[in-house]
Amino acid sequence: MATTEWAHTTVMLKEAVEALDVRAEATYVDTTFGRGGHAKRILEKLSPQGKLIVFDKDPQAIAAAQAMHDPRIEIRHQGFAALSQLPQSSVAGVLMDLGVSSPQIDNPERGFSFRQDGPLDMRMDTSQGPSVFDWLGVASSDQIAQVIREYGEERFAKGIAKAIVAQREAGQLPATTLAMAELVASIVKTREQGHNPATRTFQAFRIFINRELEELEQALDASLRVLQPGGRLVVISFHSLEDRIVKQFIAKHAREVYDRRAPFAMPVDLALRALGRQRPTDQEVSANPRSRSAIMRIAQRLPLGELA
Repeated sequence: MATTEWAHTTVMLKEAVEALDVRAEATYVDTTFGRGGHAKRILEKLSPQGKLIVFDKDPQAIAAAQAMHDPRIEIRHQGFAALSQLPQSSVAGVLMDLGVSSPQIDNPERGFSFRQDGPLDMRMDTSQGPSVFDWLGVASSDQIAQVIREYGEERFAKGIAKAIVAQREAGQLPATTLAMAELVASIVKTREQGHNPATRTFQAFRIFINRELEELEQALDASLRVLQPGGRLVVISFHSLEDRIVKQFIAKHAREVYDRRAPFAMPVDLALRALGRQRPTDQEVSANPRSRSAIMRIAQRLPLGELA
């Protein structure tokens, strides 16, 4: 049976790798390998003594990494929260590209897209855990509404959840992406210009079923431990929930914190220096519309005492 090669255009490729400030013999981490766009550019800058550790939940992404046959790559079929397993102060840079890759979106069998029909799945790692369809088969209306409201910021969350449960009770729970998109559209009567009415609901289901925000928080905390002094943290976000977490994390660790109850105590040491943020150029957005919402934030690890 023939397989289709789904194309992927890496967002902010040049800018992200430049932000890492790659040193030829150092060790770097790409926490979301995807189809290897950033990884390949990093490898171009590494000497034979350099090393790149790549993480990804997606078995297809792992297969793509293995196909590179590069001895400088260490491949880990894990979510990026597993960054915490690396030794303390062992890497010179951590890159997190939080976007869903085009092969995941465009391949209808993965169940991410409401533009093509496929199973209502949305798992990054298709080898484990429940699909969105499995979860919707057992979740309560309140649970579904909470997920859609919190992770999709959808104001029609309650109505969508009630419609899903009503369909389930009638033995007609949507099992495919187009069927779910049609159900959502029947409830969402107003929509943002240029956006499908199912956009927010599909985002919410994907984030929830893959525990994306929890993993992001864990990976950010782990980056403080594994980065060497002077090492760079580069994070590309694609929606406000992710970017808010990244922004607040960097701000929290890039300012002195005083204990107001002990005004003469020394402030907590700074862990990071914020190095700013960037957006894609107009030229990139024109060539790759999926990059339009990207925000890249950069920080540098400062020396600090031993972390537990």
